[in-house]
Amino acid sequence: MPIEEGTQLLERINHPRDLRELTARELEVLAQEIRGLIISVVAKNGGHLASNLGVVELTLALHREFEAEQDQIVWDVGHQTYAHKILTGRRERFASLRQEGGLSGFPKREESPCDAFNTGHATTSISAALGLAEAMRQSGSRSHVVAVIGDGALTGGMAWEAINHAAYLARPLIVILNDNEMSISTNVGAIARYLNTLRTTRLYRQTKQDVQGVLKGMGSLGDSVWRWATRFKDSLKYLLVGGMVFEELGFTYLGPVDGHSIPELTAVLRQAKQLAEPVLIHCLTEKGRGYLPALQQPDQYHSASPFMVETGERIEGDVCRRTFTQLFGEGLVSLAEQDDKLVAITAAMLDATGLKDFARCFPKRIYDVGIAEAHMMTFAAGLAAGGLKPVVAVYSTFMQRAYDQALHDVCLQKLPVVVCLDRAGVVGEDGETHHGLYDLSYLRTLPNMTILAPSGEQDMLPLLEKALRLGAPVTLRYPRDCARDLPMKLPVHGTLLIDEEPDCLLVGIGPLFLECYQAASRLKRQGVRAGVWYCPEVWPLEDELLRLAMRVKLVVTAEDNILAGGFGASLAEGMPAGNTKLVRLGFADGCVSHAHRSVLLSKAGLTAEGIVAAVIHALQ
Repeated sequence: MPIEEGTQLLERINHPRDLRELTARELEVLAQEIRGLIISVVAKNGGHLASNLGVVELTLALHREFEAEQDQIVWDVGHQTYAHKILTGRRERFASLRQEGGLSGFPKREESPCDAFNTGHATTSISAALGLAEAMRQSGSRSHVVAVIGDGALTGGMAWEAINHAAYLARPLIVILNDNEMSISTNVGAIARYLNTLRTTRLYRQTKQDVQGVLKGMGSLGDSVWRWATRFKDSLKYLLVGGMVFEELGFTYLGPVDGHSIPELTAVLRQAKQLAEPVLIHCLTEKGRGYLPALQQPDQYHSASPFMVETGERIEGDVCRRTFTQLFGEGLVSLAEQDDKLVAITAAMLDATGLKDFARCFPKRIYDVGIAEAHMMTFAAGLAAGGLKPVVAVYSTFMQRAYDQALHDVCLQKLPVVVCLDRAGVVGEDGETHHGLYDLSYLRTLPNMTILAPSGEQDMLPLLEKALRLGAPVTLRYPRDCARDLPMKLPVHGTLLIDEEPDCLLVGIGPLFLECYQAASRLKRQGVRAGVWYCPEVWPLEDELLRLAMRVKLVVTAEDNILAGGFGASLAEGMPAGNTKLVRLGFADGCVSHAHRSVLLSKAGLTAEGIVAAVIHALQ
């Protein structure tokens, strides 16, 4: 299948099996075409760029060597599957990536039989792949199962639990370690140091192959010598490698291999397929390969907003003075200047959670634990028990991974850990695996937990100060959004605004307070007396709010959370039976697909217009 004049190779790849007809040179050309398509679509739609550019050759090699729809490939996190989607029948839909009704930015079994497992959080791939492998074995299938996991995910304990179990079962499983030396933030810890050592240890593998080749040429004598020599394999490994952790755990280690050399990748994948035991292939890649801005600043192009392809310059969207994340970061620095016991913790998301300036100003008071949220929470509890004031900065979707630790190690001991919960509510184009729609529901079940929610630019710092003053478990919850101006200076406790004797009461959590405030003004023009309750303390419920709710005909709550167990549910539980009607606005179903945040909020009625409509309908 030679390259034809003026014909793009990519247009002729309609199924992964078509890759087997291409020459080595054609595969190189195809890799560049795939990169070009990824860059052009992400430049328009936004998305995960650097990680996808780094795995193009690896994806080509995997689909050349394994049978799509039969063999199973599980992608850890899943934000690096753009090339996989393009090659598995979704090329013509790829322009819809991360758009409403379009392709997801992550693997989805509903999209294709080639997506073996839905992913979105790190460290899950080996566990899922091992489960798939065992299910296939019990059904009699001889298909292969591959887990592709990044080096950053190896900082997570779940990955090592799965490695331990896979080695114990000692059955075929291929794990590909995609080593690009970073996750979202620079990798930290002993595992990162160990992998850095392995990156320079081709000497061991080459020496082993050379010696084995020579001895095989000596016939039966060579075989005897080789059997004798393998008794001393540990000595050779420790001499040349400095500790073969993976082989000691029961995996056959192959690597490091060049993750951008399709011939080298193909050879090692064929070797791995022949082994009836767990195999780990250590693959070295460059994050951002093929696009200079992403290669030079892979962290900035990890999750990119739309940009100009020619320059890499970001395309400005809505004018945003400051986000809640930025306000949190600035506020924490100012508070840390006044209190040397204040320390900050992140789980591999230093910049993304607004802690970059804190790390620069207080390098000895910042802890990056890697992708290890459960450890992060108990570590914070230990810091608090030791007399420090830990502030944990984490996305809502990842806080779900530390529920038990928050309950058992923080809340039961009433330790003063402040959790700053970023990306609460719907986050937009990343979709259901990243929405923070559940935190109000599960956090209010924790004993001794207080939940605060800033509404705009002016109350972020006062509420952060309040959280630290309480000396107890506190969550400060805020969205991935611009922080808007508040209409007036507000206290850090609940307050009734607009109408002192309202017919109905509107209560919006976080920035939805502003939507309620605007809705009340519109309702007043329609003859409806609506009060607005400013609700910075979401949980526990304030007694004054409960008393006020019983004096009006209608209460409407608006929350960027699922309705089950959320703020509106807590109000329903706290209100005694009476004549007050309660209407709860939020997300009825936690499985919310991807679309722009404003679109998702509008669909749920969480806008001034939606709140007005709900009030008018309820009063009819």
